[in-house]
Amino acid sequence: MTALVTKALIKLPPLQLYRYRYSYKRISWHLKVSDQAASDYHRLNLSTRSHSLMAASAVEEVLPPHLNSTSEPPPLFDGTTRLYINDQCPFAQRAWITRNYKGLQEEIKLVPIDLQNRPAWYKEKVYPENKVPALEHNGKVIGESLDLIKYIDSNFEGPALLPDDPTKQKFAEEMIAYLDTFLKNVLTSFKGDPVKEAGGEFDYLEKSLQKFDDGPFFLGQFSQVDAAYIPFIERFQIFLQEVFNYDITSGRPKLAAYLEELNKTDAYKQTKCDPKFLVQLYKTRFMVVFLTSATYSVIVVSEMNVNEIAQLLHLSLLQASS
Repeated sequence: MTALVTKALIKLPPLQLYRYRYSYKRISWHLKVSDQAASDYHRLNLSTRSHSLMAASAVEEVLPPHLNSTSEPPPLFDGTTRLYINDQCPFAQRAWITRNYKGLQEEIKLVPIDLQNRPAWYKEKVYPENKVPALEHNGKVIGESLDLIKYIDSNFEGPALLPDDPTKQKFAEEMIAYLDTFLKNVLTSFKGDPVKEAGGEFDYLEKSLQKFDDGPFFLGQFSQVDAAYIPFIERFQIFLQEVFNYDITSGRPKLAAYLEELNKTDAYKQTKCDPKFLVQLYKTRFMVVFLTSATYSVIVVSEMNVNEIAQLLHLSLLQASS
């Protein structure tokens, strides 16, 4: 296996080969960690069912079993409001956080979907896009995570996630509009030096958190902006610290306080994965990428495009999320 990685690296252009020697060392180390990475990955992926709600909270919600290709569908369009999610998916986490913050645990039922072995009926009868999250409500199904944040906030009772203040509303629109750029720039930085290349994005968060002084969140109080950003900030913080030894809160006191306050917020805590579990998942994902790659196409961190890195981080879950 190490020889295969070496061959893959030799095929890189000379400049890239020098630039990514550290990546090669990291790959070699991961390959030596376990000779059973492929089987371990399957076991680890299944273990998500018991580890994804490890965060302590005042009200801990126990997820029902994930539905897979052998599962029967729920009684669809029977008047029950259902939120189809996957507990590893940051896109689904956005809608899940929104539901929880508004106190809709009884009104909106969670239906976890196994995205690695998804049921055929989900695409055929529920959501033709075959992604999560999706919300079954009033005889129709709505998808796209950012749209669902707004839909749940607007169509259900509970604390509003968008203030009446026009200045804050405008700033919320600006931050949501910038989200794709934020994600792209951070993900792309993983091909080089995230400390230098992603630092500006975390500086952007730090500056944004300074705009309002009536609370620790982006709009002061918890809002749609936080629900949209935090699933990714959470993963970036863990991944960058573990793989690149980069602390995104260093020199950013507002961001540090923001993350500390979020971890006191039940609506978020009820949805987050155990950080230790995420770290192990990322390490296993590194190994599985190499073990399942075609000959001479072993994926090195240096060669990954944004979608490949996102998949590695479980951000896209094989393009199964939105």
